[in-house]
Amino acid sequence: MKIRFFFIFGTLLLLACTLTTAAQPTVEASPALPQNPPNSPEIPIAPTGTPTLDGCPVFPADNIWNARVDQLPVHPMSDTYIASISLEGDEYLHPDFGSGVWPPGSNSPIGIPFVTAPGVQATVPISYTNYGDESDPGPFPIPPDAPIEGGPDSDGDRHVLVLDRDTCVLYELYYAFQDGVGGWLADSGAVYDLTVNGPLRPDGWTSADAAGLPILPGLVRYDEVMAGAIQHAIRFTAPYTQDTHVWPARHDAGDPDSAYPPMGIRLRLKANFDISGYSPQMQVILTALKQYGMILADNGSGWYLSGAPDENWDNDILHEMDDVPGTAFEVVDASVLMIDYDSGQVRSWPPAFTDFLFLPMLVRQ
Repeated sequence: MKIRFFFIFGTLLLLACTLTTAAQPTVEASPALPQNPPNSPEIPIAPTGTPTLDGCPVFPADNIWNARVDQLPVHPMSDTYIASISLEGDEYLHPDFGSGVWPPGSNSPIGIPFVTAPGVQATVPISYTNYGDESDPGPFPIPPDAPIEGGPDSDGDRHVLVLDRDTCVLYELYYAFQDGVGGWLADSGAVYDLTVNGPLRPDGWTSADAAGLPILPGLVRYDEVMAGAIQHAIRFTAPYTQDTHVWPARHDAGDPDSAYPPMGIRLRLKANFDISGYSPQMQVILTALKQYGMILADNGSGWYLSGAPDENWDNDILHEMDDVPGTAFEVVDASVLMIDYDSGQVRSWPPAFTDFLFLPMLVRQ
């Protein structure tokens, strides 16, 4: 028994030392940025810490949205999934956000807007028109002038996102319309406490997004880019998805084809993709895609990245990502980070030494 014990202990110790001496992921500034062109905004040294918005954390630092994936193993279906995202002819990244409106002359800002509200914001009734059995009940503190994705005349997704900046609770609606008497009609809705990792939504429930995930944590925001770093995964869409989902997604809306990626899958920009020739602002976004990657959250055009509209965006700079091919990405296996299927909390990776010290489970007493 003693010989077996020391043999197992020695083996685990050697393995743990090998892992813990490997290069560890660290929060680092964006790589050396080229000189800003005349009259372009300055990009400061990247900050560190949990993503925040109007004084609220956007989930804890150890949440899956805020976890780095640059050290994770490549998924065995990576090449197949990457190819399927381009099946409709979209083969390059595309910014689904920016300044101004689209189409020209419309009242449709480019991107998914959000608004923050004080804790004293009056709550209003929410009536669900489609997925009420998978939605969180109202009332929600939605201001009467809350922005709607696509503008008030849109017939698209019409997302409405409201963050209570005093309680740090996020409220999201899909296909939302004012009902004319002070409340809102919506196909579905979800509520998230951004200060905790869980529990996640019940498995099988949608949200304001097809994957059953929150939307706001995955948006590219102008203030983050100008602060020098995006420290979270970015939401993106694909034209075809499986009729299944992987953690942390809770819902799917796809087809029974294993060649299609499942909702919740995580991608990253390959480490060897050269970003040195891009503008400073674009380097911030591309660095985030290398470090934190992007999460498949909805069906839509292939390789479309989600962000919030802002009149400060330079659309010409944003469209630099039109030169980044989908083949520059790889799918990673984020399941190695999961601690509990019903929580967004992640474990460290590579594993720490203490993760191997479970000898009572390995040695029969």
